[in-house]
Amino acid sequence: MQIGNVKLTNRVVLAPLAGVSDSSFRRLAKEMGCALMFTEMVSAKGLLCSPRQSMPMAWFTDEERPIGIQLFGAGPDVLGRGAEIAARLKPDLLDINMGCPVRKVAGRGEGCALMRDPEKAFRVTRAVCEAVQVPVTVKMRKGWNETSVNVTEVALAVQEAGAVAVTVHGRTGEQGYSGMADWGAIAKVKKILAIPVIGNGDIRQPEEAAAMLAETGCDAVMIGRGVLGNLWLIKRTVHFLAADEILPEPDASERVRMALRHLAMMVQHKGEQIGVREMRKHAAWYIKGLQGAAQTRNLLMESKTKQEMEKILSSLVPD
Repeated sequence: MQIGNVKLTNRVVLAPLAGVSDSSFRRLAKEMGCALMFTEMVSAKGLLCSPRQSMPMAWFTDEERPIGIQLFGAGPDVLGRGAEIAARLKPDLLDINMGCPVRKVAGRGEGCALMRDPEKAFRVTRAVCEAVQVPVTVKMRKGWNETSVNVTEVALAVQEAGAVAVTVHGRTGEQGYSGMADWGAIAKVKKILAIPVIGNGDIRQPEEAAAMLAETGCDAVMIGRGVLGNLWLIKRTVHFLAADEILPEPDASERVRMALRHLAMMVQHKGEQIGVREMRKHAAWYIKGLQGAAQTRNLLMESKTKQEMEKILSSLVPD
């Protein structure tokens, strides 16, 4: 599969997950065989007005390639100028966020709110495409709400504006992350576009990825919340799509080993204080379902040092 000039080794893509998919997380996902990843969404306005705060969110290492920087903003001028700054980091792609439903984003006319106005979606995409030499993609939803399902109209608009691929999440902005994703919306977009379409929504098992590909005809699948504490889902999905064989789920020891490794990477990247604090949620996800997880999770949320967190995690799999 190819997106613009970017060749992918398989059809499994990692979603941009706010507060989750930082460089440490992405490097682990890459080890699991992920073909394409995106940064957490980065504010175009932030890149212009407070680059010291925003640029670190766009930072990545070469081992994470191919990678796209995802930008969000409300208007063509801001997104175009923000894209110019982001492009200095030399990502493989730039992605425009037209899917975030969070009130503090959509309430400012950003994210999924852009889907309310297909003509504006066109102008935003055109501005970014004209500002950079990097291939531009767009992530969108089914529509703003069930009374304004316009994903095909918006998808055609951004394609005309110069986008080289789109990702479609089969929920409306009003739905947020509740209910079931409508894969039919993905199929409709795939049927009318000439550029690649990536499907997103409700992939928590390898078989569901295969089902989405078969039902929608999409070119690749994007996995989001299903990887929280379960990066093995990427590896298992890549393998299933290639070999039609289900690999086993990771056992307790494997989960704890991954959590410890992730912790070490976070601390190395962000320092002990920030690394441990940000690792708490990841650690809780890794141990979900294990014996003693509830009590251990409470201890993890109170841990303050790397050594303390290592001791708590290791207690789940005593020698």
